[in-house]
Amino acid sequence: FFNTTVHESDLHIGIDPAVYSDDVENTAQNEVKRIRKVLESYFSRFPDFLTSLKPLNHDMEDSFEIRDMKKAALKAGVGPMAAVAGLTSELAGRKLLAKYYPKEIIVENGGDIWAKTKEPLFVEIFAGESPLSGKIMLKIPPEKTPLGICTSSGTVGHSFSFGKADAVVISCHDASLADALATAVCNIMKTENDIEKAGNYMSGFREILSAVIIIGDKVYVSGSFDIHPSN
Repeated sequence: FFNTTVHESDLHIGIDPAVYSDDVENTAQNEVKRIRKVLESYFSRFPDFLTSLKPLNHDMEDSFEIRDMKKAALKAGVGPMAAVAGLTSELAGRKLLAKYYPKEIIVENGGDIWAKTKEPLFVEIFAGESPLSGKIMLKIPPEKTPLGICTSSGTVGHSFSFGKADAVVISCHDASLADALATAVCNIMKTENDIEKAGNYMSGFREILSAVIIIGDKVYVSGSFDIHPSN
């Protein structure tokens, strides 16, 4: 495991020890720098991209990174920056996967994960002041990887949210979409009574492999992944 930090981007990366070297860390660092350069160049020309809470129109001249964020945001009905952490995790992970061929790799970026594993992966869910925080683990089957596992919260962290859920964890093969959907679901969750509304919203997305919502002492689970008590 090692950290890759570029300004506000702080990635925690785990990779198969058999392929690890200093060059792996340099490649990760350079990929995050590249992504940030692409995004910052776009922000300078279109500052609304940074602040919009609604989807923005596609432009065929946009870079792949910008198109991917806009596409995820459009599907989820949120602003494009809701997908930035998931996008960064996946692109950094795929860069390392393509160059070094590790058997396993995990990239975590502010609670948003992209992973490819050969063994089951257990992801413990931090949910702030909820009595369920740290008590639940999501079991990720290796045959479902690579995938994104992204978390949004209305009570933890600095990201803006309209909701009050302590944690919303969405898993999809596309990490950008998982990130955007986690934000959208969290926005729905104003009170415990909104769990059914959130469930109805998520039922419209075949891309969702698994969903966990924690609000107070209530938990909602859907999808094909198991949950287990933390040890």
